[in-house]
Amino acid sequence: GSKEGFANLAQALTAPGDVIICPNPAYPIHAYGFIMAGGVIRHVPALSPEEYLSGISRAVKHSAPPPSVLILSYPSNPTAQWVDLDFYKEAVALARRHDMLVLSDIAYSEIYFDDNPPPSVLQVPGAKDIAVEVNSLSKTYAMAGWRVGMVVGNARICAALARVKSYLDYGAYTPIQVAAAAALNGPQDCVEEIRGIYKGRRDTLVESMKRAGWDIPAPPASMFAWAPLPEAFREAGSMLFSKLLIEEAGVAVAPGVAFGEYGEGYVRIGLVENENRIRQAARNVRRFLANADEILGRAHNTGTGQ
Repeated sequence: GSKEGFANLAQALTAPGDVIICPNPAYPIHAYGFIMAGGVIRHVPALSPEEYLSGISRAVKHSAPPPSVLILSYPSNPTAQWVDLDFYKEAVALARRHDMLVLSDIAYSEIYFDDNPPPSVLQVPGAKDIAVEVNSLSKTYAMAGWRVGMVVGNARICAALARVKSYLDYGAYTPIQVAAAAALNGPQDCVEEIRGIYKGRRDTLVESMKRAGWDIPAPPASMFAWAPLPEAFREAGSMLFSKLLIEEAGVAVAPGVAFGEYGEGYVRIGLVENENRIRQAARNVRRFLANADEILGRAHNTGTGQ
């Protein structure tokens, strides 16, 4: 899958001590793939695409040796951020200026809303000289677990990945390869259908949670919502909030700090349940927020809040 492919790319491109620029918060493999390969991660705050771009040059200036790889991931997991082509033009210009390769994870390229399909970094003139893009069939065709992904772009980087893959494994189970080819070459109505399902879940989540007292920004893409902690729990932090939410309300979210230090203050919510279950979760959240003081008091008294 694309996750494994990303980690294998890190092995193909990284020597011990190489510096890699990575957004923070980020999907964990974006950093840990390179860490496992002996690389050093230069985390750049990325709570908005603009913040990430503005931090890249500062990160280069304060890195020794200079960074060799720039990681991009839009639509983003966990933050659900979407970028336009101008973002990629600037990112490619920065990478060229500082002699970096670009790895772009675009696994959620087809999960977008409001008629705003995400662009590709490879649309930028000259990007194929320095960039590759990693994608997956897991999200687009609901084939999670089949582990089928692809990488396109710069020929030398793709060849380096192929060399690493040839040492690590042989090939996916043939019927899965045939099914993947059928998905890519066949009618694409299912992609629009899946996109519509996620949009319905997104709208239901935002509307029902707002009624419950939790304002969650509507994500423009991906299968996640990136939600600031409710006011009563901001001092408690994302880890304690997530723990209390599942214990007291039966609702599971991922603490933002799990995706990097700059993810603190947020949680990631997966649009993985149907709309009725989302409404049920919102009813539980409403009761949870109504009893916030009592719940926090119990947590502190039992030491959970330490």
